[in-house]
Formats: sequence, structure tokens, C-alpha cells
Amino acid sequence: MKRKFSYQAGDKTVEREYNYIPVRYIIAILITIFEVAAIIGIVIALCYYVPYFYLLAWLTEIACVVKIVSSDDNPDYKIPWLLFVLILPIAGFMLYFIFYSRKLQKRFIKRLNAMKDRGYKKNDDALFEKMKEENSVACSQAKMLCNISDAHLFTDTKQTYFPLGETMHAAMLNDLARAEKFIYMEYFIIEEGKFWNSILEILKEKAAAGVEVRVLYDDVGCMCTLPGDYHKILRSYGIQATPFSRLKGAADSEFNNRSHRKICVIDGKIGYTGGINLADEYINEIVKHGHWKDTAVRLEGEAVWELTKLFLTDYGINVWKLPEIRSDLYPNCSQTDSGYVIPFGDGPYPIYERNVGKSVIQNMLYGATKSVYMTTPYLIIDNDLCQDIENTALRGVDVKIIVPHIPDKKIVFGMTRSFYKRLMDAGVEIYEYEPGFIHAKSYVADDEIAMIGTINLDYRSLVHHFENGVWMYNCKAVGNLRADFDVTLAKSIRMTPDMLKTNIFQSAVRSVVRIFAPML
Repeated sequence: MKRKFSYQAGDKTVEREYNYIPVRYIIAILITIFEVAAIIGIVIALCYYVPYFYLLAWLTEIACVVKIVSSDDNPDYKIPWLLFVLILPIAGFMLYFIFYSRKLQKRFIKRLNAMKDRGYKKNDDALFEKMKEENSVACSQAKMLCNISDAHLFTDTKQTYFPLGETMHAAMLNDLARAEKFIYMEYFIIEEGKFWNSILEILKEKAAAGVEVRVLYDDVGCMCTLPGDYHKILRSYGIQATPFSRLKGAADSEFNNRSHRKICVIDGKIGYTGGINLADEYINEIVKHGHWKDTAVRLEGEAVWELTKLFLTDYGINVWKLPEIRSDLYPNCSQTDSGYVIPFGDGPYPIYERNVGKSVIQNMLYGATKSVYMTTPYLIIDNDLCQDIENTALRGVDVKIIVPHIPDKKIVFGMTRSFYKRLMDAGVEIYEYEPGFIHAKSYVADDEIAMIGTINLDYRSLVHHFENGVWMYNCKAVGNLRADFDVTLAKSIRMTPDMLKTNIFQSAVRSVVRIFAPML
């Protein structure tokens, strides 16, 4: 198929067209389908032709049911798998063996262990004592976050909040142009166009000038936006690039545990993160689903160390030679600013024993006494988190959630709307961003505590993907985020029960899809 894009080069608009057929990805998917079909077919054949083999199959199915029921997994995740195993006796338990585990592959774990002690060292005790005197609730949230994410608490870090991708784009280009030592970039989606190409031109110049430039992009996230060998193209420019978890067609969970992170680090002193990928719709250069509303934050100071550590870990598990750990990766770069900041990562077991992003959101809900405001592109949550949101509203806390009005995925949008009534009955106010699609993943409680990052309110973000965010208390950016929420709210439609009426077919489809949402 042909893909077209245009971008500005000085005063000129450059248009390009190239033939793009994702052959490698198609082959990988076909191999996966063939492997699964072959495994299931062999077992079915053995049951049919080998005497009493079917008894072994039935015993295996019973063992699967017992294992699922007795596991510590979330019940929302166990129920669809029980249905699969019981409704599809042989194919069900074979799919269970192949796809049930959402743990990292052994090759990842081995590399992670090698990277574990290659970060920075920091003692947070004095900061926690100081923070406890100011706000014990915020301190307890910060301490728990640091414990479960292996992150650290920082002060003296400047924060700049960006209410749109366009404003972040301009600032990022300025910072990239001033890079002197290294540039690290990790994104779920990169697509050629004005946004990425303006960055790429700077990266090429910096690489040629001797600046260390590394780029990491998710192989599945870029399946339909970049050629399969794009990392080789980047390497030809002197950029050290690699896809995250290259898709090879293995019949396991390689389609899960993707890197949904968005990280840009410049000289270890400046860092960017948020919901914004490097594609033109994120800066409203092209229109896909109406106006694209997204948010990001720029950090300047020692809190950037954590973003550097996250990038090097992700990069290290995807290359043969571990990146060199140098003293200049974590420079002394304190800046004068108010508040406390914790950049953190989230991801699958065993890197993270608990669901970090979910825990952060739950703690914000538990500790709120006045308000909790959230923006998310998707609202597909488990019963625990749904109850926590309901209980917060029932306590009299003002809870508002803004989601898109123009969806990017209709089935997912239908699932999102299926949660409206339950939450609204508890007093939660649901709004849809009327101008288009809101991709921002922003959370603010009591106008004091906030989290900006890559974490959606859906199973992919909360359970399966590598994610990252920035937790902030008493920071200038928290106030800016809160003010921007009001601006966004004024452009949004408050949903009412009358707007949620559906026909029987739509209700049936949503009910079935919602059952299997944790597996998607």
C-alpha cells in the first residue's frame, strides 16, 4: 500500500510518498497463527487416534480450571479464561498454556537482572521527613510509590506543563538543538511527518557532531507507521536505534508487554514525558478524530535521572551489548522550584511486583477530600478500581472524568461508555471532549497532587504494558494542570442517562466484549 506525508523544510512544504507493506509483521502474525493452530491440531489428533489420551486431556483441563481459580490473579482476568477453558475443552486449555501468562520472557528477565544495579544511588530519608511535616498523606503516597516502583523522591526540579502537543513540540526542538552530550528517546509510536522529521533532522546533525543519540520505538506500536527495518535506516545516520521487543512470530505473549512509554532525555538534565507520541496527529498537523487534546510535562533537574534510568533499562534489554554507564549520565543539575516530584516506571511482573499506575490512582482516590479530576482516552477498568472511584464520589468528593467524544476505536468506545451508568449512579460526573479525541492521561487530586504520564484507564496500561509517569505534589505544574482541566471541561459535554440509550444488539455486543476485555 502507499503512504503519503508532508512536512515543512524551511519555507518549503515537502511531500513524500512511498510503498509500504508491513511484510515482516504479516509474516510474524501468520507464523503465530500457524503455531497455535498446529499445537491445538496435534493435541486434538492425539485425543482422537491415541487410546485414552482424551482422559489425559480432560485431566489437564481440570488442572487448568483449578490453577486459574486458585491463582492470585484479578478475578476480572480469571473469569474470561475460565469461560475459554470450559467452553472450548481442548483448544481452551491449549490457548491457556500459550497465552495466559503475562510475565516477561526469560531473555528479558536475564537482561533486566544485568541492568538492575547500573542506575544511580540516592537516599530519600531526609526528604521524606521534610515532606511528612508538610503533608503526611502526600508523604505516605510518595513513600509507597517509591517502594513499589524502585523510584526516588526529588525536589529542586523545574516543571513545565504543556496543555497541547504543539506547545511541547516547539520546546522540545529548542532543547534538542542545544544538546551537548546525549539524547535518548523512547516512544510507542513514531511516524514520518512534520513532527518526527523535524526532530530527526536535529538528531542527524547531533549524531554527526559526536553527540550520543539513541532511539527506541515499540515494534508493534510502529507496525503500521514505520518500515520493518527502520532501525537500520536510523543507524545509517549514526543514530543508535532498535525496536522494543521485536516481533518474531512466537506463540507466546510477545504481543503483550509492549513499551507504551514516552521518554525524551537531553544531557541527563532535561526530560519530557506525557501522552504525546511522535506523529502528526499529536500536534494537530493532521486531523484523524477531530481536535487532538494531549498533555505532557518537561522536567529540568535531578528528577530527570529516573527517566534516564528507565530508558537505559529498556534499551539494554533489547540490544546485545549493554549501554555503558558513565558519570555524565546522572549530572548534578539542581534547579530552584517548589514541590516534590517522582518520575516512575510501571510494567509487567517480575519487574514490578504490583500494578504501579493503578496503585498511584487508587491512593489519589483514597486520600482525596475535595476533588479528583481525570482525563483518559479509554475507560475500561476492573471492579476494584471502579469501586474505588465510586466510593470516592460517595464520600462527597467531586469526581469528574473526561473521555473522548470522537473515538479512535468504536468497539473500545462502546466499552468505555458501558461504564458510564454505574459510575454516574454513584455521583461521578462523566464528560466527553466535544471537539474530538482526548489522549491525555492526567490525574489531579485536591489541587495538590497530580500524575501525568502514559497510563490510560484500561487493562493494557494498568496491567500489561511498560508505562511511565510523573507524580507531583505542591508543584507549579499541578496548578497548571488543574487550570487546563477547567478549560477542557468547558469544551466537553456532560453525559446524562438519556444519552446512554442503546438497542438490544449494541447492549449484547458490549456485554460480551466487556467480559473478555482483560484478555485484549
